[in-house]
Amino acid sequence: MRLLLTALALCLLPVTPMASEPVKAIQTAIDGEHRSEENRARDKFRHPLETLEFFGLRPDMTVVEMWPGGGWYTQILAPVVAAEGRLYTAQYSVNPRAGYQRRYYGAFLTMLGSNPDVYRDVTVTTFYPPYQLEIAPRGSADMVLTFRNLHNWIGDQRKDGVSATLAFRAMYDALKPGGILGITDHRWPEDQSDADPYNTGYMKASEAIAMAEAAGFKLVARSEVNANPRDTHDYAEGVWTLPPSLALGETDREKYLAIGESDRFTLKFVKPAGATP
Repeated sequence: MRLLLTALALCLLPVTPMASEPVKAIQTAIDGEHRSEENRARDKFRHPLETLEFFGLRPDMTVVEMWPGGGWYTQILAPVVAAEGRLYTAQYSVNPRAGYQRRYYGAFLTMLGSNPDVYRDVTVTTFYPPYQLEIAPRGSADMVLTFRNLHNWIGDQRKDGVSATLAFRAMYDALKPGGILGITDHRWPEDQSDADPYNTGYMKASEAIAMAEAAGFKLVARSEVNANPRDTHDYAEGVWTLPPSLALGETDREKYLAIGESDRFTLKFVKPAGATP
């Protein structure tokens, strides 16, 4: 009887689900010694495990990361797909116009060269609209990811450019039918008049959705994993007032550190299964 009761008690204990293999692979990359302490400190704001799990990243995927900048997410993506998949990083042009792009590109190449065991198989491509648009071979990618880039392309488009339209076209062309597009960016409240993405860094999620759908994508899910209700969206230097930029220097520094990084939308789209590769 005692054995029966013990067995019954064990059956009634709550069961903790085992982490899936993709989640384990992402967490292992996040915990990797190749990541700097500075980058690790931002995990609490950028939520890489939850974000990449939401998008559905798997180690066997061919992934394209748009404008990876200095490589914050590359440090996680590269080891996840190293053994079974492939990573394309669609960087700025070799000679970009913006000073920050020159700095990031230089830092990115230095990072790749400093740890070949991690980054040996990373393929660097270029997204430089309207001139260079092939971010990966057509119809080759299972997933395209862009983190806090869309506001730049939207801002350019508002100034009579075409960057946003061309970005969605390039991402659509690179994906296989059924492939995933993941977007995060600084969120502007939907109940306010439109922000100026170029000067504030913010944009509405509805604008991102409209442009993606116009390019042929279908919205399949939203996540609030990168939301920040402390962000009031009303700063003198736009989103760059907040960390990590802290554009105002020491002025109200502790206030902005307490707010943390920006409020962000996180959207998951799919290229329809019946689409032409």
